[in-house]
Order: sequence, then C-alpha cells, then structure tokens
Amino acid sequence: MSDRQKTRARPTPRRAFAQSYGAVLEEGLRRRSVLKGFLAAAGAVALAPAMGLRAQAAGSTLNFPELARVRDAHDHWPEGYGRQVLLRWGDGIFPDSPPFDIATLDGKAAERQFGYNNDFTQFLPLPLGDKTSDHGLLVVSHEYATPFLMFPGLTDEDYRAALTDNQIRAIMAALGVSVVEVRKTEGQWTVVKDGIYNRRIHMGTEIGIAGPAAGDDRLKTKADPTGTVVFGTISNCNGGITPWGTMLSGEEGAMDVFAGDYKVLANQDLVERQGWDEDENDIYSVSRVEPRFRFDVEPNEWMRFDWVVEIDPFDPSARPIKRTSLGRMTHEGAQCCVAPDGRVVVFMGDDDDFEYLYRFVTRDPWNPKDRAANKDLLDHGTLSVARFDSDGTMHWIPLTAGQGPLTSDAGFHSQADVVLNTRAAADLVGATPMDAPEGFIVHTGTGKLYVAMTENEDRLPKAEGADAREQVNTANPRGPNPHGHLLELVAPGAPAKPDYAAVSFRWDVFILCGDPAKPEDQAMFHPATTASGWFTDPDNLAVDPAGRLWVTTDGPPPEGIADSVYVMDTEGPGRALPKLFYIAPVGSECCSPTFTPDAASIFLSVQHPGELRMADNEDATSMDDAGTAWPDFTPGMPARPSLVVLSRSDRGVVGS
Repeated sequence: MSDRQKTRARPTPRRAFAQSYGAVLEEGLRRRSVLKGFLAAAGAVALAPAMGLRAQAAGSTLNFPELARVRDAHDHWPEGYGRQVLLRWGDGIFPDSPPFDIATLDGKAAERQFGYNNDFTQFLPLPLGDKTSDHGLLVVSHEYATPFLMFPGLTDEDYRAALTDNQIRAIMAALGVSVVEVRKTEGQWTVVKDGIYNRRIHMGTEIGIAGPAAGDDRLKTKADPTGTVVFGTISNCNGGITPWGTMLSGEEGAMDVFAGDYKVLANQDLVERQGWDEDENDIYSVSRVEPRFRFDVEPNEWMRFDWVVEIDPFDPSARPIKRTSLGRMTHEGAQCCVAPDGRVVVFMGDDDDFEYLYRFVTRDPWNPKDRAANKDLLDHGTLSVARFDSDGTMHWIPLTAGQGPLTSDAGFHSQADVVLNTRAAADLVGATPMDAPEGFIVHTGTGKLYVAMTENEDRLPKAEGADAREQVNTANPRGPNPHGHLLELVAPGAPAKPDYAAVSFRWDVFILCGDPAKPEDQAMFHPATTASGWFTDPDNLAVDPAGRLWVTTDGPPPEGIADSVYVMDTEGPGRALPKLFYIAPVGSECCSPTFTPDAASIFLSVQHPGELRMADNEDATSMDDAGTAWPDFTPGMPARPSLVVLSRSDRGVVGS
C-alpha cells in the first residue's frame, strides 16, 4: 500500500554512525553483520572515507551508467536503454474494448480496459512452462484508486459526494487484476488483444472461498448463506506465482471500502485488531451502489476480504479462490518456493507497523506432472509466524488451534478462529513485531530470502516503561525507523538444498536504509555507495536471472528525491552496493520488477503518478494540481498509472 500520504518528521540526530553502530544493534546484530563483508570487500577500515569509491572499482557486476537523482514530472532511465509505455490505465485489452474516454467512463467500459494503480506484475512465458522471452502473459494487480486524481472537477474534500454512479462503477471495475497477453516483435512489445487468456477480475467478479474459514457462520451473508462465495476482490497489492503457474494476490486494506459505523459489528476486539479506522472508510462511495458494503446492511461482508486470492491466468474460465488457510491480514504479497520434499512454502508480510512475517507450508507436495492435482493444495497445511532471536536465529511458530496458547479458553476453538483472527493468534505465541513488512523474495541461486521493512516512525528506542511491543528489537534495531531496512534470511541447507519448511532459519540485517552522509540516519550500505545509490522505504523486491537484487521504493522519500528502482549484487565484492536504475515521475512509485527469462526486458509498474505536487512535495488535492500528467501530458487528461518495459539498445542482459 502506498505510504505517500504519511507525514514524516526527521529523527533528532543522536550519535555518529561510527560510534553508534554497536549500540543500534545492541541485541546481537554486532555478532557478524554484513558490515564485516563490506569492509573486507572494499579493503576499508571505516565507512566514511570509503564513500567516494567508484562502484565498478568495488567489484559490482552492474555496468550501466548510474542515474543522477532528479525529481520532476517525467520518468528517467539509463543511457543505452530504451523505455516503452506498454499499458496505461484505460487501454483496451480485448478486441471490443472501448477507447479510453474520461468523460464517459463507466463500469462496463472499465471492465474491458487495463486497470488503475497497477502493483504486482509478473511475466509468465507462453506456452506455460516454456522459457520463451518474446511471448507471454503479464499478470498485474490493481491496488487502489484516487478518485479526485482520476476524474476532472473533483477535489479531495468533495469527491465522495460528487462522484456519479457511473464513476463509482468505473472505479470498482478498474481495481482487481488484469491478465494480458503480450508479444515482442522487432524489438517492440505489443498487447495481443485477441489473446485467449486476456481477462479482468474486479470488485464484481464471482470468487470462491476455501480452506478452514469456508462455510463459517461469520462469512455467511444474505446473498451467500453458504459462506463460500463472494463477489469481488479489493485492495490487491503484491503477490506471487505458485510452482504450477497460478497467481496469489494479496488483499490489503479492506477497511477502505466499507461504510458506516463499525461499532455495530459483533466482535469489536477483532475489529480493533484488524486496524479499522472509521474516518478512512468508504473512500470510493461504493456503498451508494452496493449496499452490501455498509456495516449495518451486511455485517459479515467485511470478513470476506483481506485474504490471499488464487487466480489461474492460464484458464480464463476458472473461478478465483480465496485461500483462507493463509490467514487474514493486510497482505502485501505471497512469495512461493519449494522445500526439498516437494511441499510448497508461501512467505507473506503483514504490511502495517508492528505486524508480522508469516509462512504457510502445504501438507502435501506439489505434483509437477499433473497441474490439476495442485488445485486445492493451498487449503491444507501449517500457517506459522516468525520470531527473531538475538543469537541470529529465527523460528517459525505454528499457528494451529489447540497448540500452545491457542486454546479454546483464548477463543481459538478451531482453525477457522485462527485464520479469521490471525494477528491475535500471532500476538499470543510471541511473534516479533516488525516495521511494516512488505516485499519478500527468494534468491533461487543462493537459497537466501530477502524481506523489506518499509519504515516505522512509531518504533520506540529501548526505554524503561515503554510498550515492549513497540520498542526496538533485534530485527528492527532503530527507533524511530523512518527509512526502513532489508533483512536476509537463510534456510538450513542453503545454497545447495535449502529447506524452506524448516523450523529455524538464520538471519541478518542486509541494509539499513537512509543517507550514509548523515550520521543521524544510522544507514548501513556498501561503503562505495554513491550519493545517488542509497535509498529509503524499500517496498517490492525481485531477483533477476543473473542473480541481482532489485528494490523499488515507496516513500515519501527525502525532499528532492523521487521513488525509484535500485539494483545490487547480493554476493561478492559488490554485495549490497546499490545503483540507481530508474526514476519514477513525481508522486508515483515503481512496483514489482519482472523479467523475461533471457533478462533482456524488465517490466515495471508505475502507480499513482502525480499524487504529490511538484512545487512543494505536498499531497495533490485534485487533477488540476497533480504533480504530473505522465505519460500522455494531454491537457484535460489525468495522469495514468502505466506499465513500462525497458530493454538495452544492444538487446543485452538488463543491468549487465
């Protein structure tokens, strides 16, 4: 979810970095942090003098010319690369898709067009299982809408009442997921509008409910007395791809869509733990056209969202399924890998301050020879939550009804209770509260996992009398933490045969974000990091076919800096040495780098362009004062979230 509208105050300078490093990591990080690797690689004895080292001299495998920081209405990419805007909000993806017309846009038109605020993006080669790099599917989620930046004449003060029913229906249809066939011909990517897999899934799509919560009384409504069918998916943030080629889409933030006084709901403890905020409800005025989104009309409807949705992009007739086994929370994503015994492991972050990292391990191994046999694999298995210890180990604690503190006396009579109130279950077993965990990625070459903590300004320094849950801990060592950090997790058996289903992992801090030139930031990067290479607020992560780690950021970043895309090595002398690769237009963030198998093309989603004003870096309040009209720059037209693709002019490997 976008962090742009959070107001950020800089922490008061506390100590010089060189003096404070051990104190910041006082609970055990000093044991063997990546700092040791930095110094060995650079042959340096202190960070500050090394800041001037050239990246190539430090042994980075990245050869593209690093961008210099800039913040303006345009996007920017390296010399020697070409950039193509492949899909914009409103572009047709079917032969009968109507042209994009903001004046007449309604739900029927939007259901036939590429959606708004594209987030999770994955290139899947065609045919399924092939390694072709010039033909495939793009599977893209559409997270949220900003109505007053979409339609002329609206402002952030009046839009809820001013939206027309047609505009509300258009918003509902513009969210969800797009599946689009694309092909590369003579160096240019095009949309195959008559592709048989092209599909839109939105707030009106029929979706099944499976797993422990399916059929539970708390999921039953007047329209669905079975508790097994829901219409729509909302707040589709990041996600993942299963080994059998289905998409897992994380629903994040259902509170935004519902209207009315949530105090009419039965379980107020659950409501509060889910993080509901009455002031932020009904942000699209959906309840005006769909009364089921009013608490007083349908008090169970809210329980049917904030799940992981499985979607089969290779079968347009297949009904999406909400897999309740994976728990209910503000899902950022759901990254998959396979344990040595064939069981599938899904890693998830709960994207709120002081929330947790989760893992789901299937009961049964997946079947690589029979795709249909994996259809219900995610309905059976073990959901766990992470606890980080100061000795460099982390443990996955099962969230199973009847085990440990998850007893009937505590309100956990069945696994349905656990998955419907996942956060409270994680509280009870002693999980480690994290700093807004977002991106998760598995490095298939090294077997390591990387996870992004975007930021947490409410994290407290360790102090007597402070709320223990909110104090710094070993895995979240800064309080406050306005810049975020990256963790590196290592499963036993890595790299040859990592056991992602093991109970215990090793862990370390990979990067502490911030400006290395400011001691108060307490940043930790490779000493050769340039003035353009450091970053804050890490969000989505990706690993390219060459094994480099790509990081997108989601601010608000420091003044004068736009959210961008960075890339770095994870091993060798260039480990944790980022280079700035792509800069998004003002007020936007880049999401979900994804690559063709030959690594010759990288796709990036650019969402909410113009959400900040250019002049003062404050929130835009209407289409007229948006920071940019990218990518069309057409008078009277809004900025349009878009999917871009970049390739080297010589058709070589991106980044090399």
